[in-house]
Amino acid sequence: MRYGFWMPVFGGWLRNVPDEGMDASWDYVKRLTQRAEQIGYDLTLIAELNLNDIKGVEQPALDAWSTAAALAAVTEKLELMVAVRPNFHQPALFAKAAANIDRISGGRLALNVVSSWWADEAKQYGLQFDQHDDRYARTTEWLQVVDGLWTQDRFDFDGRYYRTDNAICAPKPAGKPTIYAGGESESAKTMIASLCDAYVMHGDPPAAIAPKIADMNARREKAGGKPMAFGMAAYAIVRDSEAEAKRELERITTVRELPAGYANFDQWLSGTQLERELKIQEYAVSNRGLRPNLVGTPEQLKERIAEYEAAGLDLLLLQMSPQAEEMERFAAQVIGTA
Repeated sequence: MRYGFWMPVFGGWLRNVPDEGMDASWDYVKRLTQRAEQIGYDLTLIAELNLNDIKGVEQPALDAWSTAAALAAVTEKLELMVAVRPNFHQPALFAKAAANIDRISGGRLALNVVSSWWADEAKQYGLQFDQHDDRYARTTEWLQVVDGLWTQDRFDFDGRYYRTDNAICAPKPAGKPTIYAGGESESAKTMIASLCDAYVMHGDPPAAIAPKIADMNARREKAGGKPMAFGMAAYAIVRDSEAEAKRELERITTVRELPAGYANFDQWLSGTQLERELKIQEYAVSNRGLRPNLVGTPEQLKERIAEYEAAGLDLLLLQMSPQAEEMERFAAQVIGTA
């Protein structure tokens, strides 16, 4: 299993805890990322939203791509998996900038391609927001343009959304960046099986993850591509006793009042094909992070992780709070003894 962590670009991950002791700042993410390399983490996922959907839109949120470029220069080993939303980036210009960041990192850049869900954010920034299937049609063209610029000396493209005319991208990336993407609709899975390298999922129990992996493997084989990798989001709490872990779970999921980010989360639910009836407890942690039940003693977590490995999962994308302290504990008690 590879272990990744979500970069806390929003100042935390808990919607029910206003201050998690990790501010949205360059100083914090720099120290966190450099330490993560030292204690065994393989990857960081840097989310891309211009508005803060965890703590409320008035709160700060770090820009994903300038943060990634800075981290590329001050880290040595960690894979930098940066979210990118095609309707926010012209693909030919993006290909040029991302290739440069990959060079700075020595070939450690990866993309997490996200077909945007937040209509109000796009409206605020004056950007196009497509309907569901149109978003994946745009993303398909966007990926074709980026790949063409990265792999061909000159690249022509004439599509519905994008055009290039004998375009050049030089220097190329140091290596072909891994393309991660997620989605549960037919449009999403068709696109990912054809054009991406890895499938990332929201949190679910192993019994729910296994058939998703089997389905995507079958789609991939039909598309004629190389075998895919598979990642999943999860929130982790590791303690010396199960009782301690459950007390921490109760602390982060107790809802006394709906915080500022609720309206944005509600919009997200209404705009996707994910399950609508999430318990209010799950609202506390994004990306269905509590469903994997990585809550308990080191032995319990290792047993649970082994179940995911048996299901075909390659990568855990972990959220924790407070992130620096909990990542230390997880590394020492779970990664270091796995």
